[in-house]
Amino acid sequence: MKKLLFVFAMLLSFNMANAQFSNNGIGLRLGSGEGFGTEISFQHRLKDVNRIELDLGTTSNNQYSAWSLAGIYQWSYGIDDHLSWFAGAGGRIGSWSQNKAYIGEDNSGGMLLSAVGNVGLEYSFPIGIQIGLDARPEIGLIHGGLLRNSLALSIRYQF
Repeated sequence: MKKLLFVFAMLLSFNMANAQFSNNGIGLRLGSGEGFGTEISFQHRLKDVNRIELDLGTTSNNQYSAWSLAGIYQWSYGIDDHLSWFAGAGGRIGSWSQNKAYIGEDNSGGMLLSAVGNVGLEYSFPIGIQIGLDARPEIGLIHGGLLRNSLALSIRYQF
């Protein structure tokens, strides 16, 4: 009976923590690895535990330049009043071009399309600032390699 009460109390606390989430958040997703580096990030809550995240990013080096928009449907669950974890899936669409000087021939480029996963932790401060850490694996469907992975630190203002 005590175990049942403990599980009920945990579920109730998760639901109460979910009610604390803000409707929107905007900021930066500072990525590393094979991702798009710094992205402008927007989150919009759809339901109690569901939201959509849109991330617009660019990347450039001596070899190529690219831009992309990632859209991810996420499930977010509270651990306590300010800490939550999330997971989601979605896609990325964008465009890339190679540097003519680097490859020694005409510029080439094209569209990119990827399937995207996402998992991470977030902490929301009472003053409306959210900090998160996430991993985002991607499977390239059109250009961009078979598998890419990025880690990111996100900082958003919630409203």
